[in-house]
Amino acid sequence: MFDKVFMDAFLLTLFAGLSTGIGSAIAVFAKRTDKNWLSVSMGFSAGVMIYVSFIDIFPKALEHLVDGQGEKMGNWLTVAAFFGGMILVAIIDKLIPHYENPHEFAESDTVDEIDHQKKVRGKSKEASFYKMGVVTALAIGIHNFPEGMATFIATVEDFTLGLSIAIAIAIHNIPEGIAVSIPVYYATGSKKKAFLFSFVSGISEPIGALVAYLALHQFFNDTVFGIVFAAVGGIMVFISLDQLLPAAQRYGKHHLTIYGLLAGMAVMALSVLLLM
Repeated sequence: MFDKVFMDAFLLTLFAGLSTGIGSAIAVFAKRTDKNWLSVSMGFSAGVMIYVSFIDIFPKALEHLVDGQGEKMGNWLTVAAFFGGMILVAIIDKLIPHYENPHEFAESDTVDEIDHQKKVRGKSKEASFYKMGVVTALAIGIHNFPEGMATFIATVEDFTLGLSIAIAIAIHNIPEGIAVSIPVYYATGSKKKAFLFSFVSGISEPIGALVAYLALHQFFNDTVFGIVFAAVGGIMVFISLDQLLPAAQRYGKHHLTIYGLLAGMAVMALSVLLLM
């Protein structure tokens, strides 16, 4: 029923989505979440996304759209889809209240700190933290759904490009897993529930891949691939500039973020050269 191309694309998307579970494990099992490490990793993810968007995705989108629509229209559609992707993710973020945005992490950075706060505050704020965790999981699901579609479609067309996108999304999903797990653990005291909510929030990514396949696979052509690629590039650049880099600097030192950013770009450049 499903060929190797489909399975490769789906498994990559599944890997990217379920990396929220890594963040959950860090949140509930580590004695201390190293914010400097988070800062470097988010900077790294932003570097990967920005490099891939401008060096790989945008030129590939332009190539497909020029082939499908001609040079002039292809250029216009590429630029329109690129900024359209930015507008799409900006609208999604606008519709999600600030404290429920999955890129805004809880201030408590350790399980021990959470336990201490529970003893001090009792149960007065447990309900609100539980609600925060639930809605954060829902918000991450909303963000991850189009990311899953994009990763899947990109991998169907170009496995190397899809792999690059999947790695970048997987890295940036780790702190999202932390964002879900901390308030759920605070409210329930259950590591199992914290991990489950994080897992569910990431599963929307492979669901997005299935929807992309069922809804669009009959229409895959140069124009569809080009528009999707350009939109993905816009989405990744927006996420990097609006969410990852500001959060990375807030939870670490400025230079650590930049070092992570440059490392992400360098690793992606090297991987492209090695795969040529």
